[in-house]
Amino acid sequence: MGRGARKRDEDSVTEVGEGADEWTQSKTIVRPPDQLDLTDAELKEEFTRILTANNPHAPQNIVRYSFKEGTYKPIGFVNQLAVHFSQVGNLIPKDSDEGRRQHYRDELVAGSQESAKVVLSDAEILQEDEEPKEAEMEAGSQTDIPTAEVAEKVASEELMTPKQPKERKLTNKFNFSDRASQTLNHPLRDRECQMEPPPRTNFSATANQWEIYDAYVEELKKQEKTKEKEKTKTPVAKRTGKMATRKLPSMESQSDDITKVSQAAKIVERMVNQNTYDDVAQDFKYYEDAADEYRDQEGTLLPLWKFQNDKAKRLAVTALCWNPKYKDLFAVGHGSYDFMKQSRGMLLLYSLKNPSFPEYIFSSESGIMCLDIHVDHPYLVVVGHYDGNVAIYNLKKPQSQPSFRSSAKSGKHTDPVWQVKWQKDDMDHNLNFFSVSSDGRIVSWTLVKSELVHTDVIKLKVEGSTTEVPEGLQLYTVGCGTAFDFHKEIDYMFLVGTEEGKIYKCSKSYSSQFLDTYDAHNMAVDAVSWNPYHTKVFMSCSSDWTVKIWDHTIKTPMFIYDLNSAVGDVAWAPYSSTVFAAVTTDGKVHVFDLAINKYEAICNQPVVAKKKTKITHVEFNPIYPVIIVGDDRGHITCLKLSPNLRKMPKEKKGQEVQKGPAVEITKLDKLLNLVREVKTKT
Repeated sequence: MGRGARKRDEDSVTEVGEGADEWTQSKTIVRPPDQLDLTDAELKEEFTRILTANNPHAPQNIVRYSFKEGTYKPIGFVNQLAVHFSQVGNLIPKDSDEGRRQHYRDELVAGSQESAKVVLSDAEILQEDEEPKEAEMEAGSQTDIPTAEVAEKVASEELMTPKQPKERKLTNKFNFSDRASQTLNHPLRDRECQMEPPPRTNFSATANQWEIYDAYVEELKKQEKTKEKEKTKTPVAKRTGKMATRKLPSMESQSDDITKVSQAAKIVERMVNQNTYDDVAQDFKYYEDAADEYRDQEGTLLPLWKFQNDKAKRLAVTALCWNPKYKDLFAVGHGSYDFMKQSRGMLLLYSLKNPSFPEYIFSSESGIMCLDIHVDHPYLVVVGHYDGNVAIYNLKKPQSQPSFRSSAKSGKHTDPVWQVKWQKDDMDHNLNFFSVSSDGRIVSWTLVKSELVHTDVIKLKVEGSTTEVPEGLQLYTVGCGTAFDFHKEIDYMFLVGTEEGKIYKCSKSYSSQFLDTYDAHNMAVDAVSWNPYHTKVFMSCSSDWTVKIWDHTIKTPMFIYDLNSAVGDVAWAPYSSTVFAAVTTDGKVHVFDLAINKYEAICNQPVVAKKKTKITHVEFNPIYPVIIVGDDRGHITCLKLSPNLRKMPKEKKGQEVQKGPAVEITKLDKLLNLVREVKTKT
């Protein structure tokens, strides 16, 4: 046992010694390798920092508008105070009403405490008096009468002292905790604008008897004039007028009031629509797709407004045409391309200022297949119907019936009219237009004395189809015309596309033969269009999926584009000789720029909501960078071209950019010369 204890003591001694050595060791200072070596003078040098009362977070660039000088001026004085903590106190002045109330309550409490002390002292005295009396009772003395008297006295004293009401405990208003956090308060900005007050004029007049009489006389004169006008009307117009008066007898009395309000109501309606479609209008005017800078010569189409009307439901868009005078107005023809589902037709005119409702509505018994607006008289619209009739609508006359219409007697077509075009007035200054139909006739219509007079310009014949009958007669197959277009400079020359896929170059002077024939397509030609700049170039599209660009002096096409679907319509851009758009039945719009890419479109974009919807027509606006496309469901969509789709020549330093028709012609000529050289080599 002794050895073991001694061994433990030795171990404990050694442990203490080891710990003591560690504490006694001196601490070595480790210097970092990058520490600066400073001299004693540098170490003794003092650096003072001055604390200022300026707030480092206070803004130094506040400006305010000076109405005196009419400019924004900086404010010299800036508030440097920064509040870190604030607490609302509960001190109440003695002289205030609340202070008086509290003082009165304190006095009441003090008085009640004093009265309680008095009652306690009286009770103690009574107890002292009762003790000797109890001793007397034990001794056998008479004690009944004095005890009763004492009880009565105590009861009477209790009644005499007033009972104090129980005071409600006041909460300690100083013992509470408040939590707060500092948040950044954004500075408030007031925006104001000054405007001139609207001009005012004071008008006053007196209504005398003779003034009232004069007003009635003027009204009678107006009625007499209208009666005279009705007498001079044609019998057909009289009948239509009578029918209208029978149908709407009550509207005549209201017509004057409605006409007065109609202009104002139209303006208000446009204002409401402008507010409703404000974001679209802003996009139309200002939006440019910034992503075009990062795309390699590709562009996009931005959908803007969508035009539709309940009355034209389930009717396809069969024709589109911008008004030559009012650039925001365009006409839409509604009908059907399905010969099994022919019903009615509609002519609607929309404005970009009011996308919700058309400006003009005209209905017809037969479907409208084509239309054109006169250049010099933008209120005259000619339409071609599915039943072979042509008609002229006058927008100045509000009636729904056309002003002039062909009939079976006046030589209407026997098949649908596929295209109509206004021509320059003839020698007698009569209005005239041309029409083409599937019956093989190209007819010139002239408006003579409020009647349509027709003249057959040419009858289409399929070449090589003439057969001789034994009786000596020659029979030939009639060519079915589907589209035509007149040359921009040579008045007599025009092109005609047919259902057989051929394009004929014709002249107004020669009715018996064609100037030239092009074996253009394998299926029906849907559209033919001359280039607006180059006099030799025209374009055609067909249901055989192709778009072809031609030089009318050469019988083979210069460019051929396969779009993988039937092409419904093509249109040249008004701002460039090399840009054109095509629409296909798979719901896509294709935009080409031959100057950028000769081989494929620089924009292929589907623009319809449903897959089965077919796009039928496309038109460029003459001024704004937008196109309109119509589909077979009766919807018209307005699309904005991105900057890459309307590239203009870049300005070089020290050189002026040449613009104009001559530049556009040379640009297209360069492309055509390249193709011609390749063809001559092959």
